[in-house]
Amino acid sequence: MDATTRITPANRLRSIFSGSVGNLVEWYDWYAYSAFAIYFAPHFFPKGDTTAQLLDTAAVFAVGFLMRPVGGWLMGLYADRHGRKAALMLSVLLMCAGSLLIAVAPGHDSIGLAAPALLVFARLLQGLSVGGEYGTSATYLSEMADARRRGFWSSFQYVTLVMGQLLALGLLVLLQRLLLTEEQLHDWGWRIPFVVGALCAVTALYLRRGMQETESFVAARSHDPKRRGSLRVLLQHPRAVLTVIGLTMGGTLSFYTFTTYPQKFLVNTGGFSKADATLISAASLLVFMLLQPLVGALSDRIGRRPILIAFGVLGTLCTYTILSGIAAASSVWSAFAWVMTGLVIVSGYTSINAVVKAELFPAHIRALGVGLPYALTVSVFGGTAEYLALWFKKVGHESYFYWYVTACVAVSLSVYVFMRDTKLHSCIDRDQDGAQPGAAKA
Repeated sequence: MDATTRITPANRLRSIFSGSVGNLVEWYDWYAYSAFAIYFAPHFFPKGDTTAQLLDTAAVFAVGFLMRPVGGWLMGLYADRHGRKAALMLSVLLMCAGSLLIAVAPGHDSIGLAAPALLVFARLLQGLSVGGEYGTSATYLSEMADARRRGFWSSFQYVTLVMGQLLALGLLVLLQRLLLTEEQLHDWGWRIPFVVGALCAVTALYLRRGMQETESFVAARSHDPKRRGSLRVLLQHPRAVLTVIGLTMGGTLSFYTFTTYPQKFLVNTGGFSKADATLISAASLLVFMLLQPLVGALSDRIGRRPILIAFGVLGTLCTYTILSGIAAASSVWSAFAWVMTGLVIVSGYTSINAVVKAELFPAHIRALGVGLPYALTVSVFGGTAEYLALWFKKVGHESYFYWYVTACVAVSLSVYVFMRDTKLHSCIDRDQDGAQPGAAKA
């Protein structure tokens, strides 16, 4: 499809669908690591107690995050110079390679220290991919959506992100309860999700070939073909960069605390079985996923800033109580209720953070502006969430982690209070029609 072709409603929906499916596959591959870590940890690392092995896998999970800023930088530059579509295709190809490598990697008993080294390399590839995927996908969905429903359509980034995590957990439930024994899962069954992920990535690559380029990118390139984004140009937007860092800090830490960590938290602290912990995580994520477009649509009516402030206030006041409740839960239903409470609050961040960031930057620097500061912040706060939680538990002060999450959300709240509402001051509107943001679209 010609990138200069005017976007029709049908083309818009088809492109959003293709971009979202690719996003789903990328995040399925990323989260399959976390979902199956309790089974493959003994395969890659020396024998030891469960907490020590989980610390090792969590450390590799964190290492993968170190490549996300590199991915956000390289893919952001590529997307701003060569198009959103080209960058999205490249990112899914890298994810395919990382998943395939984990699927076929020998274990520690066979090749010794080379086993965790291969695991680290595979996660570095996946980190590069995801680092580029987030900024480019957020930019693509926000630019492709019409102004009146931009919050709604951009929320599908987290719908597909959570759906990817949910599919990883769903496959684990299927293998646990119907297809494989516990012994088979530990021996070889954990390889299945990574094979599935690599195959799905090929399908996503095919779908993304049919996406249409966004009007914002085409207009920016046509207006000034030599104008290119770079780190130097990005630094000309210090307020927007600092806003991305500040609004992401508490949101990403809360997101990983209530999505990827509960599966281990419920087993290691709550005393639940692995199967029950997986079921609780899967059920809560399903409801969480369905909340995203509802909150995104609400932001199109009342603005982005009130919803972010609601997340900041509730997260600051309630995080310690919710995590304490999860730790003390005595039944599957009570554990689900506590986890779900946390996820309802986090929806105030996840549903709209992509569109807020995209609306902060002009088209020629948007993918880099969204991707790089976000990836840096996620690496520091999101990537270390599980490791810090497990470390605090190991040293006998697990509740310190609860206060740490609370403090980070409070810092982000201060950003939400003083930032402008990007719905009323959107750079995307300025790109597409030359109007002063908020003048006619408020």
